[in-house]
Amino acid sequence: MPLSAVEPRLDSPDPKAQLVAYLDYYRTAVERKLDGLTEAELRTSRLPSGWTPMELLIHLVHMERRWFVWGFLGEQVPDPWGDHADGVPDGPWQVPDGVTAAELVAALHAGGRRTQAVLADHDLAERGAVGGRFTADPPTLTWICFHVLQEYARHAGHLDVARELADGDLGE
Repeated sequence: MPLSAVEPRLDSPDPKAQLVAYLDYYRTAVERKLDGLTEAELRTSRLPSGWTPMELLIHLVHMERRWFVWGFLGEQVPDPWGDHADGVPDGPWQVPDGVTAAELVAALHAGGRRTQAVLADHDLAERGAVGGRFTADPPTLTWICFHVLQEYARHAGHLDVARELADGDLGE
């Protein structure tokens, strides 16, 4: 898969196609920003908040699954908060010992394929299921898509800063 820095531009009036393209773009942007960092750089923080690039990566893997699988589909998932210390939603991000960046990048893209399937099979106006993440009044698939998209955009920007501090490479 090429790691394109080119923002997608679809002239399709299909909002699902636009959402899929932008989510794919940001997953690839995250991968591109991590590519070339050493193992030490991936696991070292240079930020006052203390998070590392690997911790941000695992957060994105879990975040997308929380919203589309556990949230929208209402499927039970193991360790929905597994990116947080002690499985507590407000805990700091953590990466289990022995997990590699390659494994997390593969999981990121596998989650993306699952998201694509959700979008292919459901109407954007459909509300998420009750019983997984939501106990009442779940949001629409449109809202979930925009929420996940803003998470990716915001955290890709965070990785720009982390990358620049790590080795001087500027995010694009």
